[in-house]
Amino acid sequence: MNEMAQESFAGKAPVVMQIRNLTKKFELDNGKELTACDHVTLNVYQGQTLGVIGESGCGKSTLVRTILQIHPATEGQVLFDGKDILQCRGEEERQVRRKIQMVFQDPTAAFNPKMRVKDIVTEPLRNFGLLKKEDVDAKAAELLEMVELPAEFKDRYPHSMSGGQRQRLGIARALSLEPDIIVCDEATSALDVSVQKNICELLVKLQKEKQVSYLFIAHDLGLVDLMCHQVAIMYLGNVMEWLEAGRIAFHCRHPYSQALMDAVFKVDYHKGEKIKALAGDVPSPVDLPQGCPFQGRCPLCQEICHQEKPKLKKVEPGHWVACHMVK
Repeated sequence: MNEMAQESFAGKAPVVMQIRNLTKKFELDNGKELTACDHVTLNVYQGQTLGVIGESGCGKSTLVRTILQIHPATEGQVLFDGKDILQCRGEEERQVRRKIQMVFQDPTAAFNPKMRVKDIVTEPLRNFGLLKKEDVDAKAAELLEMVELPAEFKDRYPHSMSGGQRQRLGIARALSLEPDIIVCDEATSALDVSVQKNICELLVKLQKEKQVSYLFIAHDLGLVDLMCHQVAIMYLGNVMEWLEAGRIAFHCRHPYSQALMDAVFKVDYHKGEKIKALAGDVPSPVDLPQGCPFQGRCPLCQEICHQEKPKLKKVEPGHWVACHMVK
């Protein structure tokens, strides 16, 4: 794990955030604990995209909410700008939020329906005292044009815009403070496929222009494989595989990662070709078995998998896998 913390493999890009042994446990009414994130360690690089994927309930959203301190962390560190931001409080915490913004899955729910577009998109700037009232119209037009929306949209209300247009508005609002990192939590899953393509192209364009880093949470393996420079694959709160180089479609080695790839429906499906569903049931996160959390669904499971939980180990430069059977 120390080797992972020290190595900067991603094309020598500077590390802007270090997530170190981040753990989040929820206490339940029956006295038991649910471990949503279990000692997660990852790097976020400047101007690059870290994708986090896995089945529903794997801990993706809890991970980013813990980073943003929406949920208090149980253990671990998130190092940003030379400090552990999980320890920041008051005004210091508020200033950190200026550098780390978020684009939400449902842009409709993210906006006050009674606010005009110009007020929505400039609200972060006004909250930090960075914009005078007389400059709101001009700044709103500038931000809308940045995300390829007409400037005249500034006097509209969100309900008069399409889903794709509202998501562009969300991106504009997130970028208004010129953050270092933007968290995209399922930011494209509520959109039509053609609109997804346009939004992803916009995100890539803005990343190149502004050197902003993305934390990209999604279920779509194909989208993550194409969009992201690094990929972390999670299962029951654990990072099972972490690729800082290469693509999951060709380089993944963990049995869980490979099972996810086998379950993907192909556009060029041929008659007789089988799609392999991931067998078995996900165990309860409240009562996980000893050893590997994937043992009950893994075709390679051996006795050691029942006894000892595997740790992430480097199998090649820029590639870590948590599996006893992968050498």
